[in-house]
Amino acid sequence: MKALHIAATGMKAQELNVEVISNNVANMRTTGYKRQRADFQDLLYENQRRMGTETSDAGTIVPNGVQIGSGVRTVGTTRIMSEGPVLQTGNQYDMTVRGEGFFQIERPDGTTAYTRDGAFARSQTGQLVTKDGYTVQPGINIPENARDITINAQGVVQAMDNNDQILNLGQLEIARFTNKAGLEAIGDNLFLETPASGAPQVNTPGTNGFGDILQRHLEASNVDAVTELSSLIAAQRAYEMNSKIIKAADEMYSTTTNMR
Repeated sequence: MKALHIAATGMKAQELNVEVISNNVANMRTTGYKRQRADFQDLLYENQRRMGTETSDAGTIVPNGVQIGSGVRTVGTTRIMSEGPVLQTGNQYDMTVRGEGFFQIERPDGTTAYTRDGAFARSQTGQLVTKDGYTVQPGINIPENARDITINAQGVVQAMDNNDQILNLGQLEIARFTNKAGLEAIGDNLFLETPASGAPQVNTPGTNGFGDILQRHLEASNVDAVTELSSLIAAQRAYEMNSKIIKAADEMYSTTTNMR
């Protein structure tokens, strides 16, 4: 009897499904977070009677056949890259990308990471940095005498000095990917390029399909509480049904072993 093994694969798959849902719910208030979805595939089948085989010399064939499946497996945790709601913060260093694109972040090891979290700040040296102190690329240096920082939709950063003169502080660039769902999440609201995502295409905001910049706003998580709750209920019921199958198979084994 293969029912025990088949049901066990179903329980294991739903355990992972609940873990994915749990991580989504935990990050409901995480800036720029993108929810995940567990994807499943059925496993190999045993053909006890193959469909399409001939059953007589007259050429009659088996219309359906007999196939017994061996369960389910998880094949991916797809990241849903839809935009989250935009929230106004009033912080002059906060910004969000409206549309396609990621901010480029220089990590301590010199590699580039990508994020939708535009909760930036000014470092002790005047650099525009993330909350972890990583530099936003290309580097934007904000002088001590700069005030009234403005970042327009095309990513041009300007400020006023003590003499009310306009200071041009730099130009922000953003990156986009052919398959942004193929990016590797590494925590800290950061993603890394992978062969699945393709190489980054870098350009100024608002050009050639790139999104534009909105200052004093942040992109919230795209996690929807109702969707996650309904997914959790479905996962719980699927887990429960698989556990009942294991119980039923065990009772059938017990009946067989107790036969006289």
